[in-house]
This record gives sequence, structure tokens and C-alpha cells, in this order.
Amino acid sequence: MNVLEMLENQSSLPERYKTMAIAEMEQRVKEIKEYFGEKLYIPGHHYQKDEVIQFADSTGDSLQLAQLAAENQSADYIVFCGVHFMAETADILTGDHQAVVLPDLRAGCSMADMADIHQLNRGWKIMQEQFGDTILPLTYVNSTASIKAFCGSHGGATVTSSNAEKMLKWAFTQKERILFLPDQHLGRNTAYDLGIPLEKMAVWNPIENTFEYEGNLEDVQVILWKGHCSVHEKFTVQNIEHLRKTNPEMNIIVHPECTREVVELADMAGSTNYIIQTIENAPSGSKWAIGTEMNLVNRIINTHKDKEIVSLNPHMCPCLTMNRIDLPHLLWALESLKDGKVINQIKVDDTTSHDAKLALDRMLSRA
Repeated sequence: MNVLEMLENQSSLPERYKTMAIAEMEQRVKEIKEYFGEKLYIPGHHYQKDEVIQFADSTGDSLQLAQLAAENQSADYIVFCGVHFMAETADILTGDHQAVVLPDLRAGCSMADMADIHQLNRGWKIMQEQFGDTILPLTYVNSTASIKAFCGSHGGATVTSSNAEKMLKWAFTQKERILFLPDQHLGRNTAYDLGIPLEKMAVWNPIENTFEYEGNLEDVQVILWKGHCSVHEKFTVQNIEHLRKTNPEMNIIVHPECTREVVELADMAGSTNYIIQTIENAPSGSKWAIGTEMNLVNRIINTHKDKEIVSLNPHMCPCLTMNRIDLPHLLWALESLKDGKVINQIKVDDTTSHDAKLALDRMLSRA
């Protein structure tokens, strides 16, 4: 069942949860967690709201949480406070006896939605006609299970923002060219850091079914899928230039999903965990402007009051799709489980799961 079918079948949040007091909802969640004990596991992604993160048994990035879920064999129910592709990955890595639940099926990722399997199949055929059997597909873990499965069945692998460089190096030992999807910016920034010039990178437009490239296509080493993170693209060169003029002592740290121009001008760039650890290890009194999702930036600000921390873009809002899961939906999912009903279960079919796991395992074996 695809996401659209799931959304069509999703029941609406019952009215009683919309009017319930926050204190009552929090108390009910605590009681249900005590009721289930180790049979319930709640992973919470860094970008989630504080109202649900407070109940997370583990916090982290998407792959880290999926791995922790897989290690937790005692949990019958994994209620994932994240988005659809994260819950899919958790289902792929966990056992058959475990049910993965996404409290709100509307919680998605606009970047992951920028690459679907039908587009990839069409594009792959054209790429094969152009380049022959010289391409290895790599996909960011921020992608659907079907995209991961395609990469797995074609000898490719998944990557995270933490290990993208290592995986790109490995990929070039397998084939002459790399197709990197769905985030063009992470692919471009990673390839550039490995010494691949920008003129040897082409962008594949899945809407027009064509390459966006000026020059001889035979010179291309990296094909970048035309996708992006709607949040990280909102950090701009103008944001950095303004900060350099008004507060030149600020250290600027950004996520590699930002554009190449922003990453070049920043002082540092790295994964979510890299950003968190860098701020944690920074001296008291240091100044930081962070270019990543606003829920996380606010949490970092509240955690490190001894440092001056701001968002690189002062007008940034939380990611609308990453921000879907709230306390009412979490409570609804948990109370449904207590009543013996599994709602909003995320289940990847066996064939897709098998091939997607190949892609994940190729990455994990090189961790």
C-alpha cells in the first residue's frame, strides 16, 4: 500500500483529543508507557516537537533510530515520532513480531516525495541508453522504501549525511559514475569535497526526463537527482552576508542539505549529529548561527544557555511535514494500542523490504 492509499484509509483524529487539556494528555501518555513497559518503544527524531520528544525513549537521526528499534527485540510496538520514510526503514529492519506505528500518516518528507519509483525507472532507462552499465545508484536514507529497494537491487546502497563521503568513495570502486538521489545538494557537496569538479556533475530532471548540463555528457561522473530539502534550501547567501556584517564573531554551521553556495560560505558543515556535538563541545560564551530545522535549533538554544545561538535564517519556520506529529496524535495511537487496535501501521511488502535491506546492509557493513 502506498502513502496515498494509506492516507485515504486513515481515520480522522477523534474529536475528544482535539479538546483535551495538555496536562491530561501528558498524564495519559505516561500511564500508557508504564502499562506497556518494555513492550512499547517510542523513538523520536531530532526535528520533532518538544511535546512529543519529552516521551521519546531515544532521540536521534532517522537511521540511528531505526537501528535502535531493530536492536529492541522486546518491544512489540514501535511508535515512531518521525515521518513516513523513517517508519518504513524501522519496519524493514525490525522483526515480524513488531508493529511499527506512525501516529499521523500525514507526517512525511517533501524531499523523499521528490523521487518516486516510476520516475526512477523511466530515468534509469534513459541513463542506461546514454552511459551503458557504468552507473551505481546511491540514495540518501531520506527516501522511500521503493527507492531504497531499487538501489539495493542494482548493486547500490543508502547513505546518511554522516557517511555520504565514505559511501561515495566506495561507490566509485564499483562503477565509473554515480546516480545520487533524492537530494542534489548533499550529493553535490559530498562529491565536491571528494575533489570532483562541479563541471563533472549533471542534474537529472525527473519531470522533464532530461539532463540539466552544459557540456559533453561523457565527462559526467555524478548524476544528481533534482530534489532538495524545502527547509535547508531556505538558508541563503544573503543570510550569511548579513550575519558577517552585523555579528562577525558568529560561527556559522550548516547542514550539507544546504546549497553549495551556502556551504562554501559557512565555517562548518555537517550532519545533524555533527551540529549537535559541535555545539556541545564549544566553549561557554561562544557564538553560533545554525542552518538547520527550527525545532532542533530551538532545542539546542534551550540546552546551551551559556552560548549565544541563533538560527541562520531568523524567519525560519519548523518543517511543516516533519512537524505533523503532535501530542493528540501520539496519545490516540497509544490509547488505540492499549485498546487492542493497531492504527496507522507502516508495513513494507516483503520484496521491497528485501531489496531495500540490501541497500541498507551495504552501508551498515561499512560503518
